[in-house]
Amino acid sequence: MRRHLAVLLTLLGLASTARAGLYFSGEPFAELPSQWRGFLLDQRLLRTVAIKPRSGLPDSPERTRYEKELAALEKAGHDRELTADEQADLGALQLRLGNAAKAVEILRIAQRQHPNHFHIVANLGTAWQLQGDLEQAAECLKLAVRLAPGKLVKAEEYHLKLVRLRQKEKPGTQGLDDLFGVRYIGAGEGEKAKYIPGKIAAPERKKFPSDAVTITQQLALWLPADPRLLWQLAELAGANGDVKIAAAMMDGCVTEFNLRHPDLKAHRQAMRDAADELAKAGSEDGKATHEGHVALLKPRSQRPLATKLDDAALPAINPDGVTPLPWAVIAHTTLDKQYKPTFPKYLRDLDGKQIALAGFMQPLGEDLELASFMLIEYPVGCWYCEMPEISAIVLVELPAGKSTTLTRGLVKIVGKLTLNATDPENFLYTLSKAKVTEAD
Repeated sequence: MRRHLAVLLTLLGLASTARAGLYFSGEPFAELPSQWRGFLLDQRLLRTVAIKPRSGLPDSPERTRYEKELAALEKAGHDRELTADEQADLGALQLRLGNAAKAVEILRIAQRQHPNHFHIVANLGTAWQLQGDLEQAAECLKLAVRLAPGKLVKAEEYHLKLVRLRQKEKPGTQGLDDLFGVRYIGAGEGEKAKYIPGKIAAPERKKFPSDAVTITQQLALWLPADPRLLWQLAELAGANGDVKIAAAMMDGCVTEFNLRHPDLKAHRQAMRDAADELAKAGSEDGKATHEGHVALLKPRSQRPLATKLDDAALPAINPDGVTPLPWAVIAHTTLDKQYKPTFPKYLRDLDGKQIALAGFMQPLGEDLELASFMLIEYPVGCWYCEMPEISAIVLVELPAGKSTTLTRGLVKIVGKLTLNATDPENFLYTLSKAKVTEAD
């Protein structure tokens, strides 16, 4: 086990935190760029917050949380005058919940009271954009660029550039925004230029800023319902060698957003064909080879949203039975520079007790019949490209003499949880004498 963990430790890094996305104080973000899979999960989460479910259906937990935050701020506003930061939050919450007109109303009043408050001005620019008033949006975003702290200036500049590009385009075109002055071509010039999935000509690649993915991910967190930003991310994923991810994102542009631009249609088909070829090559080799699709992107976080842990919402610990363990608890384990962990209190209280955890199996070697394996929250396509952080991997050990067959579907594990805070060469969490069943 220690040999496998040592390999993991050499490949993993720690992500520091930074602000990104819409300016709401209740939305802490990890450092960008994030891994594609985790980014898409959180970007979709932010997008669905704005969707009110059909009559008779409950709101999503995420939408419920944002509505509670909004109600608390509105109540505070009846009792006293809100601070500038709180007014910025109030507008941001309305934007997240899909109420752009209400956000404009709130933030315009807030800006008259606090004309140079960066979060208010930036949120108002976004609100005007979502209202469809690009002229007003550009005016606010020009001021936001001047007011932005150093680490956010570049993202604000590109947000302003995006709005200006959209101001100039003809109605109904909805093509790929020319954010970076790059043509996503792999060979040739002029009319002979060819689109080659997963490749981009050297002269074009040189035009990219080094943080092109970071910038576009930030914009997509600000504007999670914008299909052309997802298309831009798909092209960037392809340019960085993540062909399968790029194909999936282009599929989403069509199936989820109904984006029908002819360039997207052609690029999507070409990317899907390239992804199919990779899968075919992998199956012919007997395994998917990492070397065949090494990605250039070096993510700095697993997911962009740094979620808060609500202890009151966690399952009551059953000292004599089985307690279901949410992955969110595991995600709140932190590691210092020497990989010494700090476990959340709820997890410490479960140490030595029986827990149930649903996830996906990841083998320690190449055998398909397993007496032990790793459990992760989400499946990965390539372990080397998409490997989760060490704090998000659980070692599962079956009883002596028992084994189970590797499956790619969701499974539920029941076993005794043991935490490791002292041995840096071993896993942080172990589920021993474990039983594997299909997830509920």
